[in-house]
Amino acid sequence: MQDDNLLIGAIDQGTSSSRFLVFSAKDFQLITYHQVPIKLISDQAGWVEIDPKAIIDSVVECIEKVSEYLAEMGLSHRNIKTVGLTNQRETSILWDKVTGKPLYNAIVWLDTRTHSTVDEMLAKCNNNPNYLKMECGLPFSTYFSALKIKWLMDNVPEVKEAIKENRCAFGTVDSWILWNLVGDKSVHLTDVTNASRTMLMNLKTLDWDDYLCDFFAIPKSILPQIKSSAENYGSINSGCLKGTNITAVLGDQQADLVGQLCWEKGSAKNTYGTGCFLLYNTGNDIVYSTHGLITTVAYKFGNEKPVYALEGSVAIAGAAINWLIDNLQFMEDIKDCEEIAESVKDTGDVYFVPAFSGLFAPHWNATARGLIIGITQYTTKAHIIRATLEAVAFQNLEIVESMNKDSGINLKMLQVSGGMSKNKCLLQMQADLLGIPVIRPSMTETTSFGAALTAGKTIGLWDLKDQKKIPIYNETFYCTITEETRNNKYKKWNKAVKKCMGWDDSSEPIRKPFWKRIGGEPFGLLLTFGLTLSIGYLIYKKYR
Repeated sequence: MQDDNLLIGAIDQGTSSSRFLVFSAKDFQLITYHQVPIKLISDQAGWVEIDPKAIIDSVVECIEKVSEYLAEMGLSHRNIKTVGLTNQRETSILWDKVTGKPLYNAIVWLDTRTHSTVDEMLAKCNNNPNYLKMECGLPFSTYFSALKIKWLMDNVPEVKEAIKENRCAFGTVDSWILWNLVGDKSVHLTDVTNASRTMLMNLKTLDWDDYLCDFFAIPKSILPQIKSSAENYGSINSGCLKGTNITAVLGDQQADLVGQLCWEKGSAKNTYGTGCFLLYNTGNDIVYSTHGLITTVAYKFGNEKPVYALEGSVAIAGAAINWLIDNLQFMEDIKDCEEIAESVKDTGDVYFVPAFSGLFAPHWNATARGLIIGITQYTTKAHIIRATLEAVAFQNLEIVESMNKDSGINLKMLQVSGGMSKNKCLLQMQADLLGIPVIRPSMTETTSFGAALTAGKTIGLWDLKDQKKIPIYNETFYCTITEETRNNKYKKWNKAVKKCMGWDDSSEPIRKPFWKRIGGEPFGLLLTFGLTLSIGYLIYKKYR
């Protein structure tokens, strides 16, 4: 018989905060949690960094605070049987294996400094953005880790030196947390979901690929060992949870897929956070998109076969609301957003494309920039706020359309989660634009819940075969507009998207050296040498 006081912990390290949550193993209810905000560093346009030390310090603080909260509730942290870990994906950290100190700040997933690195890689493959897609499932983009590693190798002397001396370790945020939190600070591990976001892991073998590593000139020696999402990663090395095992690791969107109980092929979920991430479960089949989506690992439970997914990523969702608050002072708090948006009946024909750093799926266009169009003297801040929410819904409509084309089956409903899913106005807009029901679960912490579910499965607390045993109830939003209205609005949205593209022309491909451009490396070098000798001879003849 299961102990009524048995608890499962979940570390949830995101872009804007770190959290530690505790769930009851008996009825899956959230018991308590603590959250610490994370400061984003943005010293240059397009650059987004985090101090790696702030990441691990915030995680430790959250764990210790939750221990105090449990004591106040008459419970004990000793009842936490195991811990799952979920994290922001693609964010890349390089550190010194000897000292354990970071060699540079963490470069965050939405950082766009690697435009020139992307262009350099594209030049090697006739500017084909999908050149490596059959191996890794991903297009060339500033989004993924390999480009961030390459930039660090090319631009940070400390990284070059550490690689030369075999002291350099790479990891996404999960690896960095495990290195610091588990064992004797020498555990260098990651899971298949995080590894699948680097452009360095082969989707079929689920291991680092020699060809991919050679293509980016990234040494395999700096990469962590890849494990499944559900196995023992080792025990926590200090603090109130010392000796407690971490038995699950998943990237945050994959954890949310598990937490939303999307375990069957054909099920899909969307997370509304800083960005939006829509995952569609394709079962054990690797499905390659021809409509701008990416192919990724959904999860792998121990020795079971891996489950794959199609994913559409939106760079700017909740971040657009924060921009309205921080930069334009349109409102004081994000909680005011829904009320202000509902104070007007529509957007007043205003459209907002929040392409602050380009557009992700399905466009993958780095030259796009933000655009607000349709403004008249009638326009108020309420119209713009409403247009911002509608922009989030439009971007997700584009992704669902692509998924329908790739899968050959139209999505019948969409399950949603994330901070922005609390906004009923947004979810109603989403149902209207998709023309299908949008379902919000009563369990709002589905990402952390997914990590906890996976951790519990690893130690045999449950088998995850019967979804009905998990008491999650739903609120459903239904379409309230006609198909004609929807099509007319979508037509205007597409016009706005086309207008915002090609605005930033600074992302031109790196110009190759003269001797490479005129004939390739060997021939061009000889030709340049010959020209130099000829010019030198003519000068000599003239002035001797």
